[in-house]
Order: sequence, then structure tokens, then C-alpha cells
Amino acid sequence: MARVLVVEPISQAGLDVLAERHEVVYRPECGRAELLHLVGDADALIVRSATQVDAEVLAAGQRLRVVGRAGVGVNNIDVEAATGRGVVALNVPDGNTIAACEQTFALMLALARNLPLAAASLRAGRWERERFVGVELRGKTLGVAGLGRIGQEVCRRAAAFGMRTLAYDPFVTGGDVPLAPLDEVIAAADFLTLHVPLTKETRGLIGRRELAAMKAGAFLINCARGGLVDEAALHEALVSGHLAGAALDVFAVEPPGESPLLKLENVVATPHLGASTREAQEVSAVLVARYVCDALEARPVRSAVNLPAVDEAAWAAVRSLLPLGELLGALFVQAVGGPVASVEVRAGGSLTGQAGELLLRSCLRGLLAGVVDEPVSLVNAALIAGRRGVRAALRLEADGDAASVALHVGEHVMAGSAAGGALRITAWDGVPIDIAPAPFMVVTRHRDRPGLIGRVGTVLGAAGVNIAAMHVGRRSPRGDAVMVLTVDEPVPAALVAELRAAESFEDVRFVELPHVE
Repeated sequence: MARVLVVEPISQAGLDVLAERHEVVYRPECGRAELLHLVGDADALIVRSATQVDAEVLAAGQRLRVVGRAGVGVNNIDVEAATGRGVVALNVPDGNTIAACEQTFALMLALARNLPLAAASLRAGRWERERFVGVELRGKTLGVAGLGRIGQEVCRRAAAFGMRTLAYDPFVTGGDVPLAPLDEVIAAADFLTLHVPLTKETRGLIGRRELAAMKAGAFLINCARGGLVDEAALHEALVSGHLAGAALDVFAVEPPGESPLLKLENVVATPHLGASTREAQEVSAVLVARYVCDALEARPVRSAVNLPAVDEAAWAAVRSLLPLGELLGALFVQAVGGPVASVEVRAGGSLTGQAGELLLRSCLRGLLAGVVDEPVSLVNAALIAGRRGVRAALRLEADGDAASVALHVGEHVMAGSAAGGALRITAWDGVPIDIAPAPFMVVTRHRDRPGLIGRVGTVLGAAGVNIAAMHVGRRSPRGDAVMVLTVDEPVPAALVAELRAAESFEDVRFVELPHVE
């Protein structure tokens, strides 16, 4: 049972999912100091948008394996720092889709029909019908920047209003919505709505130049991220009358404090309510709980942003191979050792590229976990290998055995099988063997000759080491051979040295794999 720290309010339904399988520490009003204290004992951390999960928080979370955001995006999580520490970073890209889409239209309609001002005027006792004449959405061009899940839903609903749509998205090449470069979308739009993530490339996406290129009398709606818009330039465009209005659910700094935008009558503003529906809150909480449990329990994580994404079919193909890959890597480190300059992993069957990438990372994890002084996981194994100058490659052989993996490290080759879900070591430097891994093993490389096996048994028996199983493989009679013994207890270093010094033994190694049952 893992400990999951939840530091912002989420639906009880999500907490219930977590509590069924793990210990939950719920601190919905957690401050920075308390977070830094509590995260030290947490295996998982769940946040929403207010908590900054930066390098300091990640460093304090020595046990952290996963950080989940109950919402879209991970801009408040330092993904690079999380990756470096081997921590899975994930979000819930689907949970808020409909809520954010409907908020976009709520703001668009409020802006087009002057609803906030009209309501305030009526409450003040005035009846000013002529003052609040608005515009219709029908027949207008809606420019959509970002054609992801939310952008696509916005386009579908725009059609019901009789709007023309024109979209920009650098990662979309076809579909039902006409596409154009961003400059063309901006110039054509009567209403421009933003639905892109906040990245280094998109920060300030709509600046002074873009605002000037918009139609006179056009409207801007932003329910995505505040940093997408240059707020000072937007203020100028609204004050000058070039833009008829803007609707903002997000700001560069939240809360926005004394932002001059809030003083303008042609601005409709809400306090980041895009995901604030009961339905979205419950869906996001349940999904982030499930995804965090998946990460903690070694299942595929559907929305991890720093792991290869695999579907259920790909996961079924690679799942049993991941412990095999890690086993082969760990075996090599202890049974062969030496510097590692290059690694090639070969696997058969129908693995996809993403599933193969997971397998490669599992082998690297086994190779590195006992060598480096930092946590190694599927998240950061390739990153750490690259930092150490290790060249890693994957070769997928369609006609190969789907249950087998071969690890090539320099001149050495180690192979294994996961057929039927049982791990077996099947080859060692070209010598065929067949033995199940165990927590304690002795591996020898030697020239095959009579009496050698008995000598090993005698030496170990005299030292009180019990042999549980043994397999010997050889290339030819009196030729190169490998012997693998599983034993019931650790073998002292002095005993290993005694065996190594014996005639005909090229090498003798004691291997300890505590994670193998």
C-alpha cells in the first residue's frame, strides 16, 4: 500500500478510488511549508492548478514515484525535474473537455450580448435596452487556435450556432475543420478563441502584432492559459476600440489583482472557471486517481507526459517483457560488470515502437539501478544512460520469438524468455542454458572438464551454502561453458574468490537479485 498525498480539493469520488487501494493523506488547503514536510513520506502527489510542483518539492519527495494533476496540462509541474528524478508526471486531458468548451461559449455569448453589463444595469434599477444591443454568432467566423480535444468540441458547437470555423494547429493535417496558418486565422476571425497549451513556443502567442492584425471590432476569448496573451497589448487594443471586447477566464498571474483589464466595460472576466462544473470535477478526480494507481501498481499510464504512451494491446504485448528486460540488465551488471558503452536490445513479435521503447528503458533500468547513486525508473533510465555516454538502441524482429529478449552489451549477449509469464535465463554469451532466476545465484564461466561441477558443490557445501538448482550449458564438449546455480543464502566474497582461483574457472560471480521472487 502506497501513500498518496492530495494537496488541493478534489471530488470525494476520486478520494474513494484512492482509498480502496492505498493510504490517502488529504490536505486540501496545504501551504508550501506543509507540502515540503508531507511530501517526504509520499509515494504519489496529486494537485490541481494552484500548487507549484517545482524542483524543490520533487527533491523533498524522496519516495515520490508519480505526480498527478487533476486537470488539463502540467504547466505547474516541473516535468524536466520530475523526469530527472524518475517520477511519472501525468494529467487528465479528457476530464475538463466539455466544461471548458461550454465555458468558452458562455463567455462568447456573454461578450456578444453584453450580458454582465446589462444584468448589472438592471439590478441598479435601470432599463437600458438601446445601450446593450449586441451581435449574433450566426454567420460570423470563429477562429480557433488549437484543435485538440477542446478545440474540436468548440468547432462542433459553433456549427450549431451557424458559425463558420477556421482553425490553426501545427500538429493537425486533416479533418472536418478548415485549417490555415495562424496569421490567416487571426485576420479572418470575428471571434478568436484560444485552446493551446502554455509552452515556451506559445507564451505570448497573441501579442501586439497579432492583435493589430485582427479585424476591427473583433472579439478575443481565452479559456486556455493566461500567458498566451500579452495583457498590456490587449488592454491597448480594447481601450483604442480596435477590438470590440475580450472574454478572459485565465490570466498571466492568478489571481490578477488590480489588472487594468478588469476595469474595462468591454471585458468579461471569470476566475478560471473553465473546469468548474460538478461533472468535470468528479470525472477529473476519478480519472487522476485511477491513473495514479496505475502508475503505482506498474500498469500502463494513459496520460503520462514523460513516458511512452501505449494502448491496451501494446501493453499486453510488452507487459511480461519489462521484468525480463530489467532482470537481464541487472544480471549483466553483477555477473559480467565492467564499463558499458553501448547497449542493444533485440526482441521479436509485434511490439510497437512505443512498447519497444518501454522495453529498452527496462533493460537500461536494470543496468543502471545498481550503478548510479540516484533513483532509476522507466521515466529517467534513457536520460541517465545518455548522460553517462551509453549508446542505447532497440531492434525489433518481426519474425522473432515474442516472449524472448536478448541484451547485447559490447561483446556480451544475455538472453531470456517470459513465455507463460515465467522468467527464464536462456543463453549466456552464446551458450544455451535454461534456469529460473532466484534472489541468490552463483555464475561461473569456465572450460568444460570432468569433476568441475562436483568441486563447486563440495566447496559450497563445506561453507554451508545450499544449492537449490543448477544448470550447465556448453558450446561443445571440453569447450566454453557456463554454470548457473541458485542458492538459498548469500555467498561470502571470500568463498567466491576461492572458487575463482580454482583451475579452469575464467570467472565466478555471486549475483543478488532481491526483487526476484
